[in-house]
Order: sequence, then C-alpha cells, then structure tokens
Amino acid sequence: MTFEPERLGQSRSDLAEALRDQRRRAGRTQTWLARRCAMSQTKISNIESGKLTPTIVDVELILETLGVTGPLATRVLTLARTANTEWQDNWSSRRRGLDKKQNELARLESITTEFRFFLLSMITGLLATPEYVTASIADVPGDQSKTVAKKLERQNVLYDASKSFTFLLTEQAARWPLLQPMAMAMQLDRLASVSRIPNVRLGIIPLSGCIPEGPLSTFTIYDRRLATVETGTGALILRDHRDVTAYRADFDRYEKYALFGEEAREKLAEWSAACRR
Repeated sequence: MTFEPERLGQSRSDLAEALRDQRRRAGRTQTWLARRCAMSQTKISNIESGKLTPTIVDVELILETLGVTGPLATRVLTLARTANTEWQDNWSSRRRGLDKKQNELARLESITTEFRFFLLSMITGLLATPEYVTASIADVPGDQSKTVAKKLERQNVLYDASKSFTFLLTEQAARWPLLQPMAMAMQLDRLASVSRIPNVRLGIIPLSGCIPEGPLSTFTIYDRRLATVETGTGALILRDHRDVTAYRADFDRYEKYALFGEEAREKLAEWSAACRR
C-alpha cells in the first residue's frame, strides 16, 4: 500500500461509505448486522457515519458477515488499515501550539495503564530535567514557557501506582550532549532517580558487545491500544492491532539487551561522572 499522508483523514469517510454501501447491497439493516457481529446498533451506525473508526478486526467481521470477499474485501481492508493510521506533522503541532500537544498527551496518559517507551536518540519529556525540556524545544520560536511547564507537570503520572512504565534508552539517547556537561550529569542523575520509582522499569542498552538488531525509530506503546512512531518531521499514530503487536514484539527483543536496576544505575553513574570530569 502506498503511504499518502494527505489521504489519512479522507480514508475514514471512504471506509464508512464503503461499509455502508456493502450492507445496503446485501439488503441488510444495521440492526441485523449488529446482531450478527455481536455489536450494538449504535456502534454500527457510528462506523457507517464516520464518527467511529473501526478496528481491522471489526471490518473483517463485518465483511465476513456480509459475504464480501475477493478484491472488494481487499480494497475495504486497505481503507481500514489507512483509517487506523494517523499522521501528525510537527509544523501543524507548532502552529496550534506545543502546549496543546501536551494536553493531548496528558489525556492519553490518563487512560493508559501500561506504557512502553523505546528511546533511540533522545530522552523523553517524562524523564527530563527542566533544562533538558527547555533545550529540546529551543528551536521552536516564541515563548515556550507554558509548554515546558506542562511537560514537567505530566511527569506526575509516573507516581500513579495504578500504571506501569518501562523505558528503554540506548546509550546514545542517554548520553546525547544536548546540554553542557554539568547539566547532562544532572540529567543522568535524574534517570537514576526515576529508576527507583516502584512502578517504573528503566533499562539502558549500552553500545557495546554485539546487538544484532537495527532499530530505526523512537516509539511508544500505550497498552495494546496504539503505538506512536516518531520521525524527524512528525509522528505516526498506529491503531491497527497488527502494527501495535509488531512494535510490542520489537520492544521485547530490544529489552533483552538492556541493563536494569543497579546495573543500569551503575552505568548512569559512570556516565555522569564522566560529564563532571
């Protein structure tokens, strides 16, 4: 499937129209389809009106129930996969205001129980010192004090005992010199401190030995609900269960190379001492 960012939003309405047309061609009512698919009539109505984006599993079940097969089913499933993918470009986020993005992340974090962060090249805001947060958005014009404050406020979620967090940081992510050496030492100390929070697992992947894996991007997994994949110009939001499952599998593989607990804190202390020297 060709990836066209400008089509992502339109695909939702296309999918809704396609599913509605197939039901009507089959001569079935929403009530009949809902009963056969073990869904509510309201859910079917919301899917067909474009108010609700169905999962791939939902679409497969609807097509099977309506007897839709062959190239037509493939086309509708392609629409479903695209509809479950969202592109958020950095320029749009900056135009709206980065503080708005922080509000969106806070809402997502409030409904998530299990978090998995794979950090390839930089430290995420939940783990960052105020100096690191400020430096990470230094290239954004204007007063970003509100964004910095909201990023730091979001860190309170780490102390919610009902949630669990696993952070995997490559050595490059932990040591990338975004700040002056003394400030970087304080950032590394912050990582060690966060690693002691009971519901937080913080792993460090040293750039030594042999790691026969080739990670391409920073990504975050929220429960089994969605995965976000960061690029230089924006982020992909993936809701297809196959995509989320694939990233969970990647995460599990990378986790095998990570140091946790005292081993991780010893490595962080070593790097912090090197900054101070």
